[in-house]
Amino acid sequence: MKIAIASNDGQTIAGHFGRTRGFVFYEVENGKIVHKEYRTNDFTGHARGMSGQSHDMDRHGPILFALSGCQAVISQGMGRRIYDDLQSAGIEAFIVRETDTDKAVELYIKQELQDNPDEGCEH
Repeated sequence: MKIAIASNDGQTIAGHFGRTRGFVFYEVENGKIVHKEYRTNDFTGHARGMSGQSHDMDRHGPILFALSGCQAVISQGMGRRIYDDLQSAGIEAFIVRETDTDKAVELYIKQELQDNPDEGCEH
């Protein structure tokens, strides 16, 4: 399974999904992290210079495509529309208080990661 976490530095979870500098992609097999890779964010609307414009499914197409192989996406904040669009695409979305990327993955694996959807960003 693959998990993506919004992160500005590859170690801590970013406060805003769309404005993150990158994503840490984890591959998990048999309950263990087998691969971890940091990729620069060049696919969210904010990264593509679309800030201030309305956020709709078409604008979320590139991020949904980039995350299409993931089972879950984790951030400390994201707009309700992308949260719902991820869910509609079959990707679990988590808005968390946890700050450490590795710890969040461990909690997810143990099914102990707490989602706080009402703490998302307003757009």
